[in-house]
Amino acid sequence: MQISPTIHAIRHSFRIPITPNISIDRFVYSYLIYGETITLIDTGVAGGEVQIFESIRSSGRNPSEIALIILTHSHPDHIGSARAIRQKTGCSIAAHPAERAWIEDVDLQNRERPVPGFVTLVGGPVNIDHELIDGDSIEPDETREGEMQVFSTPGHSAGSISLFLHNEGALFSGDVIPVPGDLPVYNDALLSVRSVNKLKTIRGIQVLLSSWDEPRKDRYAYRQMVLALKYLQHIHEVVLDSAGVGNPDPMELTVKSAAVLGLPPQAVNPLLARTFAANLKLRDRKNLLSDF
Repeated sequence: MQISPTIHAIRHSFRIPITPNISIDRFVYSYLIYGETITLIDTGVAGGEVQIFESIRSSGRNPSEIALIILTHSHPDHIGSARAIRQKTGCSIAAHPAERAWIEDVDLQNRERPVPGFVTLVGGPVNIDHELIDGDSIEPDETREGEMQVFSTPGHSAGSISLFLHNEGALFSGDVIPVPGDLPVYNDALLSVRSVNKLKTIRGIQVLLSSWDEPRKDRYAYRQMVLALKYLQHIHEVVLDSAGVGNPDPMELTVKSAAVLGLPPQAVNPLLARTFAANLKLRDRKNLLSDF
């Protein structure tokens, strides 16, 4: 999908196996930025390099022109084909330092944050060449006047980053902005709220390019962030109400909360339980949006 002459979006479809007979259909976007060289933001799951390379060739370019991969964070659907792409192109890879350990040691990630089908989603570890922190600027291509600003946006993960390409008005937000009604995934509910609010203050957003959502343009980009904040608050209220005053079994709480939120039964897994547990840490704070 062509977003602009410079930016192309690639939608990767994949499945997460829950049981031998049950799986969840998912998708994730990666993005190509074309200049004298090519910058790739996120890589999809293992095998995603095939679709990425085909997209580049269909644009009349060569995959060998990929000079830089920027990983918005370390989760499987973002780093899955990074190793394969690097092996074929020799490109550099950049990410936030808080994500380095799980990118360079995927077995560690699998132990600390098990995801169904992890070994089929990630093609292997890859070393980080450049660390990106809040306020950094990246020149996707030396011949272009525009630059991309790095925003630290934790919550979904400790080192999640978002990127704003100024001359295109394009905000690449990774998984920072939850999609109302979709599977919520975050480590810290309050940090998620703060990160979405941080992005909402950026002026001049012409297109919002998330990983788990369709591109949103102009006022709809800002509207999507407002809806995301309301969804985060709604999740918080549902989890606290489902938990009551005691210490409920994590999976029982997850089943109950997921049903109220309208999430499908197959979405109930330890990853979702981990998300809801983040809300229990904030039992004394009923309104996550009260600071804004």
